[in-house]
Order: sequence, then structure tokens, then C-alpha cells
Amino acid sequence: MAIRRLNGDAVGPPAFAPGADESADVFEFSSHARAREALDFGLSITDSGFNIFVLGEDRSGRMTATVAYLRAVTADRPRPNDWVYLNNFRRPHRPRPYRLPAGVGRAFRDRMAALVSRLRETLQPALSDEANEDRVRAGTEKLTEEVTNEVDAITAEANVQGLDIARTAQGAVIVQRPKEEGSPPDGRSHDELEAIGRDIADRLAELNRWAARRQAGIAERARAETQAIAHTAASTLLEGVVDEFGAFPGVRRWLVELQQDIVEGPERFAPKGARAAPRSAGDIPERRYSVNLFVDHGDDSDANVVVEANPTYQNLFGRMEYRQVGGVFETDFTLLRAGALHRANGGILVLRAEALADEDRSWHFLKSALRDGEIAIEGHHRTDGVPMAGAPRPKSIPLDVKVVIIGHPRWYYTFFTADPDFRNHFKIKADIDPDMEANEANVASYSGLIRQLARDVGATCDTGAVARLLGRASRIAGDRTRLSAHYEMIDDVIIEAVRLGGTVLDAESIDRAIAARRQRNARIEDRLHEQIVRGRVSIPTDGRIVGQVNGLTVRDLGDREFGWPTRVTARAFAGRRGVINIERDAGMGGPIQQKSAMVLQGYLAGRLARRMPLSFSCSITFEQTYGGVEGDSATMAEIVAILSDLSDLPARQDVAITGSADQRGEAQTVAGVPSKVEGFFRACAEAGGLTGHQGVVLPRANESNLVLADDVAQAVADGRFHVWSVGHVEEAVELVLDESADKVFGRVAGTLREFNRLLAESEGSWFA
Repeated sequence: MAIRRLNGDAVGPPAFAPGADESADVFEFSSHARAREALDFGLSITDSGFNIFVLGEDRSGRMTATVAYLRAVTADRPRPNDWVYLNNFRRPHRPRPYRLPAGVGRAFRDRMAALVSRLRETLQPALSDEANEDRVRAGTEKLTEEVTNEVDAITAEANVQGLDIARTAQGAVIVQRPKEEGSPPDGRSHDELEAIGRDIADRLAELNRWAARRQAGIAERARAETQAIAHTAASTLLEGVVDEFGAFPGVRRWLVELQQDIVEGPERFAPKGARAAPRSAGDIPERRYSVNLFVDHGDDSDANVVVEANPTYQNLFGRMEYRQVGGVFETDFTLLRAGALHRANGGILVLRAEALADEDRSWHFLKSALRDGEIAIEGHHRTDGVPMAGAPRPKSIPLDVKVVIIGHPRWYYTFFTADPDFRNHFKIKADIDPDMEANEANVASYSGLIRQLARDVGATCDTGAVARLLGRASRIAGDRTRLSAHYEMIDDVIIEAVRLGGTVLDAESIDRAIAARRQRNARIEDRLHEQIVRGRVSIPTDGRIVGQVNGLTVRDLGDREFGWPTRVTARAFAGRRGVINIERDAGMGGPIQQKSAMVLQGYLAGRLARRMPLSFSCSITFEQTYGGVEGDSATMAEIVAILSDLSDLPARQDVAITGSADQRGEAQTVAGVPSKVEGFFRACAEAGGLTGHQGVVLPRANESNLVLADDVAQAVADGRFHVWSVGHVEEAVELVLDESADKVFGRVAGTLREFNRLLAESEGSWFA
């Protein structure tokens, strides 16, 4: 194939005809088709382990577009259930979770709060100290009267027997009454009197026991009356709650347990300050009988998709909060708080890969939850501090969630795939392509997306602006036949254009925004090119020099990528070492650069040493390069420089070369071609001006990558600057050395024969 000169239409921004769409779903792009199919498939599978990892390049809208798509496809699904935690009256440290339909949890909480308030209003009058005392006093007075009468009767009988009842600190003591003077002896023995006294004492003791039982009965009857009041109030007030919520699993049983607990402990409703009032926070009815609305989807329109940007352990799995009472921290089931995994239960949980990768603990427990199918709340103090006595250990909640992790491909291929458990839990990969074919459908959808992005910032784009932005998308993709999926970079241009030129955008508005961004970010580029203009960095753009060729490199500073010419020089001499890579020997060459030097030696050996030894040494280097050198895009330039020095043919300095080559000399694609061409164009224009002969040589396979700036494309169209494409390095040799390849290699062969002769003489004299 012959060398090809490209015209302006082949190197400038492609002229796309914008579609008429006014909006577009990013997942309509063909770049997202594979990912969309994977998402749809993953969402359709309910089996465990089929969670999804979405891979997408930076600025491709992988997070915003994926979340929007997930919300769109789940918009018609019912909202996930609410979850509440309720007191476990028999085992307070093990509160129980209950599942309720979305919105019911809030209604249940409010009804229970109202119920407790009404119970307090109903029971407080019956539980006040005065009411309790009245009930006990009436029975006690009657009992006292009966006991007094019985004691009087026993005392009278004792007096008849000549005995008396003395009351001491140790209790009643039977004593003999003193005899009156002149009274006759009663004739009873001492033993008989003791027996009578013991009988009276036994009767008194039995009376005391009977009185104690009667007093306990009075208290029990008073409590029974209170419980009867509580039972009546609770059953009456709970009837409506049972009718409304009793059909939900487990709730009716809990309401029965609640009623029983109220009846068994009505004193919890005693007014504040009463002797029967609750002594601990756990006995306060407003807490004991409250509903902890753990997960509330009552008015959450996006409940089916939950995004957790900071997946710490507590943010994912929930936590227990604490309250300080009298200098002491305490907690109970009402202070349980849900995490993102609870809120997403029954729906989709979206996590950022880079954020999850920083949380080893969260990743470990997330795998455990997915494996076990349940979520347990473990208090932070259980692992990082002293356990707190009485802290609840709530029962786990069954887990039914689809987890979608979204991140750059590097997280998928480095961090997560290194975990053997990852593939067990994330079996679906949704891979977003970085670009798409610029076909009619994609151009139409992209046009609609551009208009939608403009409307989002209160602007409109005319056809010229849309066409300009489509060309920009092609430039970002690095291929004039494709469009970049990094549409957020297009969004940035729209936003900047609005700030600079108003809300009606045309092609000029877009150009101003691009130029303004270049002005902000190009300080280093401008300073480096200034060094070329001032001659401090030697980059000849005219004339001819033996053994020197202009190569092209790319510098990427993150916010700007730009091309930078560099001199590739070669110095050949008699020897047996072949190509000497100075960068490798100096420790400045990367592995790819070192490989490219070996490849070009392979090409030269195959081309020149088939019939005689490769009898030369040639050092090659990148002049005025003081940092590391990496890549193989200078391979063709290095070959031309070496052949120029071996043939003693001067190389054109008004031509720069970029391109890799294999061992057979076939030209191979390289990256950053637009920036490289523009970098040499700028060097030529600013250093000495355009002569009409300058240009860049690049591999033919890179032709589609040429999306050059307007001024460069115009210069190519006017013939003031040139872009040539080659399929083989020998085509570049002929262009740069202005000789046919056969003549060049003939001269090189002559040089090698002379080197062989000199080496033979030198080696012969050495051994002689």
C-alpha cells in the first residue's frame, strides 16, 4: 500500500445530522445494551447469589443512569414492607420484628400511641394513692373491728380463768392475774394453769394468722379490682386495634400478650409520684407498649431502590442508640435504628464499589447476610467496647434484597474478584461500553440526551449546538465513527456554555465553552510550548538532519491531555551490540518501551541480517527527556532515525512520526493521535510558522481516530499542514528520507559491509 495523504474532511470533527428526539434514556444507547440485558436478567432471578455488579468508566453516568434505570423498571412494583420492632414481654432483651404492608407501620404506631394515652387517662384515677387507699381502708376497718371483737372475747375468757393477756415487744404473753386479799385458793395446779395459758396463746396466734390472711386478701381484692378495671379498659380500647391490625402475621398474638401485660401490671399507669408508679424506664407504658417504626415506606416513592453512598457497618446494618439518664447510659428496643439493608429489604440496594472497598467490615458482614438470608443488628459496643448490661439483642429480620454494586472496572477485576466469595454472591456482570457506534439510532438518542441535559439547566440547544456536541462526543471517544458513553463530559460543556453565553445555545456557545476550559487547564501545556518557541527545547520544524526524527508523545495531566513533540536521535557505529536503548540502560525506560526497542531490533535484523551478521551498534534516545519513558508509539520514529544514520540520509524535520510497528515492519495503532497531531501543529505554527510542507505520519489503522480541532482541520484542508497515513514503516522511511526504501536499504547495506570490514580487521589485529 502507498502512503496516503488525508484531506480536511477526514481529520476534522465528523458532521453528524442531529436527531429530532427531545429526550433519551441512557440505557437506550447500544453502549449500554449489554448492561441493560444483564440488569434485566439479574432482576428477574429471585434465587440467591444473582446480585449484580455494574461496570462503567468514569464520567459515563454509571451511577446516575443505572439508578434512574432501576427506578424506572421498578416503578410499577409495590413498595417493600414496613418493619416494626415490638417489645417481647417475656424476654425483654429479645425484641421481635414484625412485617407490615407499606404505610401500615406508621398507622399502627400512631394507633398504639393513642391507645396508651387513652389507657393512662382511663386507669390513672383508679390507680392514684387516694383511690387505692379508699379500697384498702374499707376492708381494713372491717377487719380491725372483727379482730378487736375476737381479742376481747379471748381476753374475757382468760380473765375468767384467772389469766390476763400482756402485750410486749415480743408479742402477747399470758400471765396469771394477781389474787385479791382474802380470796380463797382456786385449787388448780401450776401445770393446769400453763395448759390453759398455752391454749389461749394458740388461739391468739391463730387469730393473728387469720387476720394476716384476711389483710392479704383485702390487698388482693383491691388489686383484683384494679386489674378488672384494667382488663375492661384494655379489652375495650384494644378491640378496634385488633380489628384493624390483627390480620397481619403475629400482630394479633402480640396484642393479646400486650393486654395480658397491662392487666398483670396496671400499676405502670399510676400517676407520676404515686407509690405504685413505674420505677424503671422499661416500665413506662409509653415506651413499653410503643411501636418502633423501624422501616417506614409510607410515603417513600423511591422505596424500591435504596442508594447508600457511605456503606459503613452502622449505615448498612443499623445501630442501637443510647439515652443518658442520671449520668447512666441506657437503651431498649425503641432505640433500634434501621440501616440501608433494612430499608432496601424487598427491593434493591445500590452501593458504590469504591466506597464498599474501603469498608472491610461492611463487606464481610454483607456477604454473611446474603449467605444466611437475614439481617442481625449487632451493637457497635459488642466488638469495639465493653458490653452494656441489659442491651437488647433483637431477633434477626429475614432478608430478601437485590444488591447492585456500581463501580469502575478496576474494582471488579482487582479488589472484588480477588475475594473467592465474590462470585458466589455476584453472579451477574453488567458491563457498560466506553463508547458506541455512531449509527442513526445512537445519534438520535444522543441528540435527545443533549437536549434533555440542556433543559435540566434551564437552557435549549439549537441544531448547531447539538451537532457540535456530537462531534465533541466523537472526539472524547477518540474515534470519528463512534460516540463516547462519557456523556457527563458533554454535560459539563453544556453547563459551562450556559454560564458563559446564556440559555439559548448554538455552535458558537459550545466553542466558547471549550475554549474557556482549554484556557483554564492549559497552563503547563502553554509553558512547555513556550520553551520550544524560545529554543530552550530543541524541536526543529524545518530542514533536514541525519539520524534525527521528530517523535510525538502525549502528556495526561488529568484535567487536560496534550501532545508534545520530542527528538528521537540515533548514532550508529561499528560494533556487535545492535540497538542500544539509552533509556533502558539509564533505568528510565518502562517495560513496554524496552520491548519496543527489542521489536525494532528484530525488524532490522530480519531486514538486514538475513545474509550477513548484524554488524553495527546504534544508540537511540529521546533527547531532553528527564522523566520516565513508556510506550511503543515511537517505534516507527526510532526505525527511521536508525536507518537515516546508517544510510547517512538526512531526515525531514518538518515531519513528525507516531506509530508502533511489529517485527515485520507493519504499522500498528497507538493512542492519543489527535493530541499528538495538534501538538506538532502548534509547535510548527508558533516556532517558525507553517510552511505548507509540515505534517504528521501515523498508522493507517489510526485514521478513524482523527478528530482534530477546527484550526488544524482547516490547515489540512487548505494544504498548509498535512497528515499522512502508512501501512508499513518503509512508507514512512520513503516520506521522511525522500528516497525509495530499496535505495535506503541499499545504502544501509553498504554501511554494514564497511562496518563488517572494519570489525574483521580490528578483530584480526586483536588476535594477531
